[in-house]
Amino acid sequence: MTFTTRPEIAGTFGVATSTHWIASAVGMSLLEQGGNAFDAAVAMGLVLNVVEPHLNGPLGDLPVIFRPAGADEPTVICGQGVAPARATITHYRAEGLDMIPGSGLLATVTPGAFDGWMLLLRDHGSMSLRQVLEPAIHYAEAGHPMLPRVAATIAGLADFFREEWPTSAATWLPGNAVPQAGALFANPDLAATWRRLVAEGETVTGREAQIDKARAAFSQGFVAEAIDAWMKDACVMDAAGGRRKGVLSGQDMAEWSATYERPLSVDYGDWTVYKTGSWGQGPMLLQALRILEGTGIETMDPNGAEFVHTITETLKLVMADREAYYGDPDFTEIPMDVLLSRDYAQARRALIGPTASLEQRPGRVPGYEAWADAAIARAGTQTAQEAGAGAGEPTMAHLTEKRGDTVHLDVIDRWGNMVSATPSGGWLQSSPVVPGLGMPLNSRAQMFWLDEGLPTSLAPGRRPRTTLTPSIGLRDDGAALAFGTPGGDQQDQWQLIFFLRLVHQTANLQAAIDAPLFHTAHNQASFYPRGTRPGHLMLEPNFGEAVIADLRARGHRIEVAEPWTVGRLTAAQRDPSGLLRAAATPRLMQAYAIGR
Repeated sequence: MTFTTRPEIAGTFGVATSTHWIASAVGMSLLEQGGNAFDAAVAMGLVLNVVEPHLNGPLGDLPVIFRPAGADEPTVICGQGVAPARATITHYRAEGLDMIPGSGLLATVTPGAFDGWMLLLRDHGSMSLRQVLEPAIHYAEAGHPMLPRVAATIAGLADFFREEWPTSAATWLPGNAVPQAGALFANPDLAATWRRLVAEGETVTGREAQIDKARAAFSQGFVAEAIDAWMKDACVMDAAGGRRKGVLSGQDMAEWSATYERPLSVDYGDWTVYKTGSWGQGPMLLQALRILEGTGIETMDPNGAEFVHTITETLKLVMADREAYYGDPDFTEIPMDVLLSRDYAQARRALIGPTASLEQRPGRVPGYEAWADAAIARAGTQTAQEAGAGAGEPTMAHLTEKRGDTVHLDVIDRWGNMVSATPSGGWLQSSPVVPGLGMPLNSRAQMFWLDEGLPTSLAPGRRPRTTLTPSIGLRDDGAALAFGTPGGDQQDQWQLIFFLRLVHQTANLQAAIDAPLFHTAHNQASFYPRGTRPGHLMLEPNFGEAVIADLRARGHRIEVAEPWTVGRLTAAQRDPSGLLRAAATPRLMQAYAIGR
């Protein structure tokens, strides 16, 4: 098999983003103006709200892992909002639901992305609120070239918007016409929202005070008031086929704010890898590394059938554990010390056989067996089916252009500060626009279950178990790596493959990203309608016919993707010498790495 690769970018500071060139250019511009990695990340995130509204929005979700230069370990910002006070299983069941829809107002949790960005900016940035918001304001007000995928998403839902979500039609169908790819597109309501936040912030003096004033205007002022007023009366069509009112209130927004946490981590060779807590799926990558360190993965051909088979079977095991045991640790005791232990990994490793498993096999953690049984039972009742209007797993665009996705960005500055962030939610296709704000709500509540007694049961104040999962790795010699990807349930699958190739095959970031990729949809999907595809394995054709035939013979149910369509990885690394390396996938021709 053969594949081509591009050289990685090198320099002393720079950015890598899975998405729009405008956001990459904005991040680089702020770094060149003397801003730090935290300023650049925030500005990029806010611009991405404008130029890629099908992928993320200010009322969405945000996990960040960041490391100030010289810090012993990274820190996590949780910008993942929680279930509203009236979001109870009893209420949702009374609405005739046995599963939370993937779109509409009942799918909404408290918005978290904007406050998460502001927390990072206030405490670790150096620039003013106006400086980091000005680029987003400009592109919302003056317009930006409409991406083909955004135009296609809007076109596919145009009639639905006109008939069911008129507030979305007013924003995304200016003049009642579908916007054309490549044409300038503006969102004046969003620009006005940003401008008012800056103006309200500047009613006080001091950089930090202005940021806090804007946070208050968002969560307790005019933004929250607009959402609260609209939610009292709005009753809209959702993915389950009914018109339903939401439960989010302004009070929910006022009572929540983004927080700091310590990350979870494991050592792997001379690296330590850091992820968010069990409210995200990130620990599954850590579990996978624990299992794989005893398989001989380091000696396998990284483009061979044994490598693909071993990783796929490992992923099935850790994703089964994800479905059984992960959830908000503020509400439920999560046995993460067991799940990340080497003894547990050894027992799980023994389950990897020569053929593909078609079973859902969560581990049996003493005292938590009921959760494992429930996960097995749930998976047995769900099969792949139509997701409904505005819903579907936010994953790779090659599956269908009507579905959403996520964005990811990595930034390292000249001083060694670094950020890895995966903002998402608030997709234009999953929730109607809030009148006057130019932005839709999120739909992250679809990751809760409407059954009692689970770590992911719907409950007021609880975080959904999100798929968003940025990463940082630190090597013993002082090298530091920020990496991640969009892609729903595939995020940690692709990141795991990239990291193993980087550690065991090549030190070149771009080569590790460009090599053939694969993933499985064997396990319970995180997004409505939560289907399973036992034995599924999607892989790129440049693995070669012999490898694909070998995997079929092992029992994998193969889906061969179109060339160069699986994965949207980006990464940035700072070497001990201070040299920066950055790389971005060529897949879908949308990711960028810039350095100087």
